[in-house]
Amino acid sequence: MSFLVEDDPARHRFEILVDNALAGFTAYLPRGEVLVFTHTEIDPGFQNMGVGSALMRATLDQVRERGDRLVPRCPFMAAFIERHPEYADLVTTV
Repeated sequence: MSFLVEDDPARHRFEILVDNALAGFTAYLPRGEVLVFTHTEIDPGFQNMGVGSALMRATLDQVRERGDRLVPRCPFMAAFIERHPEYADLVTTV
């Protein structure tokens, strides 16, 4: 399985492709250099395969590379960051 995570700024979401098929996304609202993440969804056919974690890790790495910050209003993202404190420095408030 190959994973590719890309930002789709027109749709305000990071999408994960698994073997070129859309497997899920995490949606955000842009607020300047802060992204407010509101919802994450993984296609049922790709659940319990590590796709959600791969989406979170790649999304957070891209946010860090761009120098942005985030607000994790999405419970899935908030729980991921809680389990992976190496991403806690990206969290801010709006």
